[in-house]
Amino acid sequence: MRLGIDLGGTKIEGIALDESGDELTRQRIATPAGDYQGTLQSIKQLVEQLEAETGETGSVGICTPGAISPATGLLKNSNSVCMNGKAVHEDLEVLLQREVRMTNDANCFALSEATDGVAKEASVVFGVIVGTGTGAGIVVNKQVLTGPNAIAGEWGHNPLPWPREVELPGAECYCGKFGCIETFLSGPGMVRDHELYANVTLDPENIVSKAGFGDEEAEATLQRYEDRMARGLAHVINILDPDVIVLGGGMGNIKRLYKNVPGLWRDYIFSDHVSTRLLMPKFGDSSGVRGAAWLW
Repeated sequence: MRLGIDLGGTKIEGIALDESGDELTRQRIATPAGDYQGTLQSIKQLVEQLEAETGETGSVGICTPGAISPATGLLKNSNSVCMNGKAVHEDLEVLLQREVRMTNDANCFALSEATDGVAKEASVVFGVIVGTGTGAGIVVNKQVLTGPNAIAGEWGHNPLPWPREVELPGAECYCGKFGCIETFLSGPGMVRDHELYANVTLDPENIVSKAGFGDEEAEATLQRYEDRMARGLAHVINILDPDVIVLGGGMGNIKRLYKNVPGLWRDYIFSDHVSTRLLMPKFGDSSGVRGAAWLW
């Protein structure tokens, strides 16, 4: 049995999968806000609940909102800030009295979809999460690629490729740079872009809805977004040449992207033919917790 734990800022979700990947049980508890030791104890409690319900002992994989630094062994870049700078991996192994495997949420998303999701037949998968932020993970032959710096797939913190004059220097990103892909393609990035051109604040769902009813400014915002997504993913295809790109997160629910973006990225890809497919995830919000279980 494989156990997956998805550590979020407001909730911790756990799942138990059998050898075939079928769900045995699932549990969810609240994350103790700002409490490091409380969070570790909650993870232990969740593991114990899953094992008690199934009557089995399982391997444990953890999906985190940050990454373990190869230099220090400490968690970094987590939006649950009480976890940053802590030996989360080591402390959990001591607490659970077993080996634990751990990686970030984008890697877990990509692994889930590459293992038994929409990209299960693909050799190379680029899994993108586009929501409040923008991140990605790379899976090759059902193995997560992390890299020596633990930043493989950090697509969102590269500059937008082939920028237009009006896109320079770009908005400031929380990482300290300007014009990162995340500042254009995240949900807040679309909101900011629509404000700039239409002088009105709308969330992405309303922008999509208005475009569907013929609103010209909303349609123009979506067309700019699609071209930027096409440029950003074309850059990935030119470097990685994945079989499949899976688009998750809230922005991945915009259905027109799956037709329009591949139609646009051909202009930016260094090839006379593009076989890479852009697909919606099979497991959606459950991909993080399932991917954590599939780390084993």
